[in-house]
Amino acid sequence: MEVALQDALLLCLFALLAGALDAVVGGGGLVQLPALLVVLPQAPVAALLGTNKLASVVGTASAAITYNRRIAVDRRTALVMAVAAFAGSGAGALLATSVDGDVLKPVVLVALVAVLAYTLRTPTLGEVERLRLGAGHQRAVAVLGGAGIGFYDGLVGPGTGSFLVFLLVGAVGLSFLHASATAKVVNTATNLSALALFAAGGHVLWALGTAMALANLLGSQLGTRLALRRGSAWVRRVFLVVVSALVLRLAWDVLA
Repeated sequence: MEVALQDALLLCLFALLAGALDAVVGGGGLVQLPALLVVLPQAPVAALLGTNKLASVVGTASAAITYNRRIAVDRRTALVMAVAAFAGSGAGALLATSVDGDVLKPVVLVALVAVLAYTLRTPTLGEVERLRLGAGHQRAVAVLGGAGIGFYDGLVGPGTGSFLVFLLVGAVGLSFLHASATAKVVNTATNLSALALFAAGGHVLWALGTAMALANLLGSQLGTRLALRRGSAWVRRVFLVVVSALVLRLAWDVLA
């Protein structure tokens, strides 16, 4: 499929913004996937989903590497969560090629409203690390939560990083900064799994996706460095803004 140069440049700009946002607290799909759907309305939806994953996986992997060089992430928890999320995402992506993911939007909307309300009611949530679970229970939460959120990522996508961050902050007790670092490892796995399924079915625009991936990579590095410099309190504020935007976006989709 041919993509006009001006459309490709516009999508690369959105990919840069998405990479920066996603590196901080997730939610890059809020920017990147809608841009693909609006700019290329003639393209098959599955191909746009696959292209979105190609553009995202480079940025999330880059952010994961940068965070892990600067923050002491619990690698065992991150690994088991990533493996579970990888499997869940593959199942979701497989289903996405034949089922309309819009059926999940009302459920996701309710979940996001609950996340937003809980975070607003707990002003100190995630500003400092207060682990609530022993190692065994922490890994169980990581596996179950990773598989469920991974499935959602493969099937629908936007908001995955925010759900991962909230799970790690709210259930495990990580700070927002440590949760973002762990979420990047897991989100890399979900993106890789979904990309593999879309690519196997021929649902990726490779030239466009590669250009967007480079832009997403640049944005991801900018966002990661900003998050590391500003700390958990600032990441929490960005999280609230992103979740609020996701609630508005999904509410519009459901009502419209």
